[in-house]
Amino acid sequence: MSDLRELYQEVILDHNKRPRNFRAIDAPSRVAKGHNPLCGDRLMLYVSLDGDRIADVAFEGSGCAISKASASLMTEAVKGKTVAEAEALFARFHNLVTSPPDEPVTTSGLGKLAVFAGVREYPARVKCASLAWHTMKNAIEDRGEVAKTEEGTD
Repeated sequence: MSDLRELYQEVILDHNKRPRNFRAIDAPSRVAKGHNPLCGDRLMLYVSLDGDRIADVAFEGSGCAISKASASLMTEAVKGKTVAEAEALFARFHNLVTSPPDEPVTTSGLGKLAVFAGVREYPARVKCASLAWHTMKNAIEDRGEVAKTEEGTD
């Protein structure tokens, strides 16, 4: 378990300090906002679609290390995938971070995203890790609403 914790810390710190795809996209197909009032995380997600494929995805914003790292890893994971593949990955990631800590989870096919399995032990951090994912889901579904981690917040 200590190897996974070390990998978790290494991956989170790396993607927090040097987030991938941290930029705006000129003329994106979709844009979505995300907000986690508990931690103060805010992000703007940009998605460029080529038919049903995510040609480019990027984000801007500020937040805690887990939130920023999750957004960075999410953009790497969904770029080049179809919308259906991205939605399936969302479901697997969401299951990973929201499953009870004492239940085993499947991490196959998640790559570096598997390091987020540890956040399920900390319910407040689940919201940090999942904000970018909910924002991505709103963007690809073109919902036009802010993705939030708490009900009734701005």
